[in-house]
Amino acid sequence: MRELNITAREEGQRLDKILSKYLNKAPKSFLYKMLRKKNIKLNGKKATGNEKLSKGDQVCIYLAEDTISKFREEVRAGKQKLKLDILYEDDNVIMVNKPWGILSQKSKSEDISINDQIIPYAVNQGLISEKELQVVKPSICNRLDRNTTGIIICGISMEGLQTMAEMLKNRDMEKYYLCIVKGKLNKPQKVSAYLRKDEKTNKVTVSKQEIFGGNHIETAYEPVISNDEFTLLKVKLITGKTHQIRAHLASIGHPLIGDFKYGDRKINQQMKQRFGLKDQLLHCQEIVFPKHMKTCSNLSGKRIQAPLPKRFETIKQELFGRDL
Repeated sequence: MRELNITAREEGQRLDKILSKYLNKAPKSFLYKMLRKKNIKLNGKKATGNEKLSKGDQVCIYLAEDTISKFREEVRAGKQKLKLDILYEDDNVIMVNKPWGILSQKSKSEDISINDQIIPYAVNQGLISEKELQVVKPSICNRLDRNTTGIIICGISMEGLQTMAEMLKNRDMEKYYLCIVKGKLNKPQKVSAYLRKDEKTNKVTVSKQEIFGGNHIETAYEPVISNDEFTLLKVKLITGKTHQIRAHLASIGHPLIGDFKYGDRKINQQMKQRFGLKDQLLHCQEIVFPKHMKTCSNLSGKRIQAPLPKRFETIKQELFGRDL
């Protein structure tokens, strides 16, 4: 028999979610069968699995040790293979400044990503214990393309994971990016369109008219500095779809420099020869949280900022002048 005592770090999860994490090799049908047969109880009583757990709740698993071993693989923190540039951390969330060339999440088992480095970092820092890892899995809450830099939000506790997921879904936080685009833009503007993704090519199409299978997108931008050839833009991501900033700005005639997927081939070749630039200059620079947050209240009104990567800063100064 095993007992799981729910702490503040785990509360807020449904019982069946906790069980799926603890008995992580068991099919859901087995878990629900054990609940029906009262082999798993919540606070000494029969449970259905959809109960939301609170601090102090006790989950009892009345199964033989060999059965538990069969359906359970111990979660280990592992070794930290990548030094993380931490912009902010508390008991619930971590903000990481993602460098160029690093994945947000693994695409192959041998990859190193921000996501798989969060757990060893959190354990090493004492933000979560290996025991707590059995029912809570710290992970990233938003993703950036491999060659996009800047802020990635990571949840450590269930409060952090659930609050950040809900805020991202409801667009309750403001996210700002910096990029350098072709052409001169003089005034702030908000543009709307429809975006459709081709899963086979991992490329999106943007249209002013509604398209079948497309999603409505909104992007706001404000010129920071410009000349006759280029503009440094501060972009507010109102909706958040795949390649939205890159494809949306390209669709209105202002593609990002270095973007070989959606950009201007001639300008990109010039940037490649001049700076060795082989990918887009796009940086998630700032996230602003609302002033009064009921959960993750430490973040209320906070403005998290990530400094520009050295490469971006160098190209910016070369294109617009070193007195910036």
